[in-house]
Amino acid sequence: MKLTPLQMQKLVERIFEHWKKQNVVTFKEDEKKVFARALEEIKKDYQREADLDRTVMGMLDELERTNSGEFQRYKMFPILKQKLAKERKVIL
Repeated sequence: MKLTPLQMQKLVERIFEHWKKQNVVTFKEDEKKVFARALEEIKKDYQREADLDRTVMGMLDELERTNSGEFQRYKMFPILKQKLAKERKVIL
């Protein structure tokens, strides 16, 4: 799932609002700093997944060149992505 920067910001805002209502979190730092850090971490995580997708597509291209004929990309993509995500410790 792709999120725009605005959607990511709204997601972090809603999480923070919910945590504050439930008294789950107390900020020791300025809330704006924590917000910026949370937003940055979400962006990094999405970038890691995009990098993973590019790697998987490259692997699929290579497999397609070596195994012509019966190769089905749409079946192999999720299998390879799950395997690489597990190896690289990327949460999907």
